Amino acid sequence: MQRIRLLNICSVALVLLAPHAAMAEQERVEKVYFNARVWTGDPSQAFAEAIAVSGDRVVAVGSSGSILASAGEATQRIDLDGKFVTPGFIDCHVHFFWASLDLISVNLRSAASPAEFTQRIGERAMQRPGEWILRGSWDHERWGGALPDRAWIDDVTNDTPVFVQRTDGHMALANSAALAAAGIGDDTPDPEGGIIVRDADGRATGILKDNAMRLVEKIIPADSDALMDEALALGVAHALSLGVTQIHDVSDGNWRAFETFRRNHAENKLGLRVYSLVPLADWQKMRDYIEQNGAGDHWLRWGGVKGFVDGSLGSSTAWFYAPYADDPTNSGLVVEDLSVLEAQISAADNAGLQVAMHAIGDRANDATLDIFSKITKKNPTRDRRFRIEHAQHLATHAISRFNELNVAASMQPFHAIDDGRWAESRIGKERLKEAYVFKSLVRHDARLALGSDWPVAPLNPMAGIDAAVNRRTLDGKHPHGWQPQERITVEEALTAYTVNNAWLGFQEGMLGKIAPGFLADFVVLSDDLLQMDPENIGDVVVERTVLGGKDVYLRAKEASLP
Repeated sequence: MQRIRLLNICSVALVLLAPHAAMAEQERVEKVYFNARVWTGDPSQAFAEAIAVSGDRVVAVGSSGSILASAGEATQRIDLDGKFVTPGFIDCHVHFFWASLDLISVNLRSAASPAEFTQRIGERAMQRPGEWILRGSWDHERWGGALPDRAWIDDVTNDTPVFVQRTDGHMALANSAALAAAGIGDDTPDPEGGIIVRDADGRATGILKDNAMRLVEKIIPADSDALMDEALALGVAHALSLGVTQIHDVSDGNWRAFETFRRNHAENKLGLRVYSLVPLADWQKMRDYIEQNGAGDHWLRWGGVKGFVDGSLGSSTAWFYAPYADDPTNSGLVVEDLSVLEAQISAADNAGLQVAMHAIGDRANDATLDIFSKITKKNPTRDRRFRIEHAQHLATHAISRFNELNVAASMQPFHAIDDGRWAESRIGKERLKEAYVFKSLVRHDARLALGSDWPVAPLNPMAGIDAAVNRRTLDGKHPHGWQPQERITVEEALTAYTVNNAWLGFQEGMLGKIAPGFLADFVVLSDDLLQMDPENIGDVVVERTVLGGKDVYLRAKEASLP
C-alpha cells in the first residue's frame, strides 16, 4: 500500500517535468472534483480544493488549478460549487440487519403512549395474522417510563406471536402467544444473565431482559434470504444518503448477517463497505473460516468478534459498583461469567482475531479493561487493537487506561443526548460526571471512535457529530450542553468518524482520509462543518456520496441512483 501511494504521488509530480508523462497522467485521471473546500483528514495536507480520481482511487489532491491541469480531454470535471467535502463516514457500531429489517417492520420507535403502542401492534397483526411481529424498537421513556405489559396487546394479537424489542435491544415484550410457544410461564426461573419481569402477583408480564430474551429468540423462524436481501438494499440506500460509506456491523446472535453480506458481495450487490463482526463465542468458527477463505477485501472484511459484559442503562441492567438510584436492590448484571469471557477473549486474541466487548456500567468497563490488561501481558505481542463498545460510564481511574492499553473507546454520542433526559433518575447526579466522557478520553490521548448503534440511535453522522459537539438533550432542557465539560470540537468529532474508525478496522492505509492512493470514498455536504455555527450542524445534509470513485448518491437525482 505504501508503495502504491508513493507511486501515485510521483506520477502526479511528473506532470510538471515531462510532456509525455503529463499526457499519460491526463489519460489516467478519469474524474476531477474541483472548486470545493476539502477537509482531507490528512495532517500533512489538511485542506485542499480539488480531488483527482482514477478508478476507485484518489490520484491527487490539491488546488483546483493544479488538479484541473492534470485532466485530459476525456476527464470528467465536476464543479462542487464551493461545498465542503470530507472523507466518507465510517460508522463503527451498527446492528445493520436489525435496523434494516426495522425499515419494513412495525414502527414502535415514535409510539408516544401505551394506546399508540397497542394500536400499532394490533394493526400489524390484522395485516399479517399469525406471522411473528418482531423488532419495533420501542422506548418506554416516551410515555413516562412504565414498562409495557403483555396485557396491553394480547386482545389485539390473539394467536399472532409478538416479540418486540426496546430500542437498546436489551429487553423485549412478548405476548402470551409468544411466551406459550417458548414454554415460559409464571414459574419459569430467570436464566443466568437475564430477568423474566414479574408483577406483584408473580405473573410474568412479558418483559424479558438480556439473556431471558434468548428463550424466545431461539424459536423464532429465521428470516428468508429474500427478506434479508430486501433489507440489505434498503439499509444500503439509507446509509449512502447519509454519507456513510462503510459500517462495522456488530450483529448479535447468529451468522445470518455475515452470510447475507457474503452472498450479495459474491453477486456484486453489496453496495457498501462492511467490516463484519460475529459473536465472541464463535471465535473458533471464525478462525477456521479465515484459514479457509482469508479475511476478505476492501468491500467486505471479517476477523472481528464481539462479546457482552453487561446490559444497558435503559433496561437497568448495566453493571455498576453502586446500586441504581431508583432501585437500591439492583446494581445491574453480568451477562456472562467473567472467567468464561476471559478464556474466550484470550483464545480469540491468540487466534489473531480482533475483540470488541460491550460494556456500559463503570464496573463492567473496569472488568473489561482488567481482562484486556491480563491478556496483553500473557499473550504474544501483536497489533491487537482491543475495543470497548459504548464505554459509557467510566470511573476516573479508567480513562487513562484506554491509551495505556491501546484500547479504542467505540462510543455513540447520540446516546448521551437521549439518555441525558432521564439518566439522573437511574444513577443520580454525581455519577453523571462519568457518563460519555468524550473530551476526557481525547485529553488522555485515547483512540475515540464514534458511531451510531443504529437502530438504537439514528444512523446519520450529522446527528452524532451534533451530539458530540453540542450535547443538547432531546428534551431541550440543556441548550448549552448536558455535562458540557465533555463536549469535543467539530474536527475531533470528524476525526473520530473517519480517521480513527479506519484505524479501528485496520484500514488506515486505504480509508479514512482523502489522500493519493487511498480509496476514493468522500462526501459532499451542504455546509462547511468547520466554519458554520456548530449549533446548526444537525441541519447539514449530504449533497453527494462518492464510493470507490463512483457517485452513488446525489441529493438532486436521488431517484436515479441505485
